[in-house]
Amino acid sequence: MKKFRKPLVLIHVIASVGLLGATSSSLLLAVVAATDRDIANSAYELISLQSLVFGIPLSFIALATGLALGAATKWGVLRYRWTAIKLVLLIGVIFNGALMIGPTTAQRIDGDGSAWQLVLALGLSAGLLATSVWLSVYKPGGRLRTASSTRERTPSLA
Repeated sequence: MKKFRKPLVLIHVIASVGLLGATSSSLLLAVVAATDRDIANSAYELISLQSLVFGIPLSFIALATGLALGAATKWGVLRYRWTAIKLVLLIGVIFNGALMIGPTTAQRIDGDGSAWQLVLALGLSAGLLATSVWLSVYKPGGRLRTASSTRERTPSLA
């Protein structure tokens, strides 16, 4: 598995940073759409297309490669705080996309829903993704406690 680590890291970084870029550009489009009614419908159509072409595939590629890297490296998926938090953040982005961004974009295309709710949802995803990048660079926190590490520190009564 060691020979696959670098290609997996490369794919993971490309997908993750690509997802941040796609989300950020959708956020810009949503702000423009919320402030300029003349181009709003076109902007919402572009957000929808961008989510389909980039957002959904890149989020699942980032998730799959992140899980594979966790299984193949010393970092693990749930071994360190920063990796566990990154997993939670990415799952949050996926759920935010499915439950807020997608439906709100569809509503805006139909002339319903809140323009600023879409801006907030996209801003949330961009913030979660930027936090994930920060975690990848700084790797804060230590190991998570596990049952085996707790047993090692607890004196035996026997």
